[in-house]
Amino acid sequence: MKRILFFASLVLLTASVAMTNATALFNWKTTTHDFGRIPQGKPVTVEFTFSNKGEAPLLVSTAKGSCGCTGVDWPKAAVLPGQSGKIKATFNAAAVGAFSKTVTVESNAEGGSQTLSFKGEVVKEAVAAQ
Repeated sequence: MKRILFFASLVLLTASVAMTNATALFNWKTTTHDFGRIPQGKPVTVEFTFSNKGEAPLLVSTAKGSCGCTGVDWPKAAVLPGQSGKIKATFNAAAVGAFSKTVTVESNAEGGSQTLSFKGEVVKEAVAAQ
């Protein structure tokens, strides 16, 4: 009887360890984007698409832009293994000139935080002839 209990305990312990080793894993389609030249005052949005190639649900806890000129939206629900999600970054394009921005994604995925980046140049729109 003691052997049966010992082996049953061993099986349960092994199963619980195996379950805790399951991890979530980002598989990004791309982590960079170049907008090129964009008109001043017209916000632009990039979508960074990913899939969860891990064995555990992927939970994005936060995604932050490198400045207040970038709004970020991310999945609030868990992305199950094999499923896809998107991180959307919207740049306000208020100031003329070249820009290079990042989005830092915090999650339970293997490898810690992820950094996404985008760049471009905001140009003054030509004034229409009157």
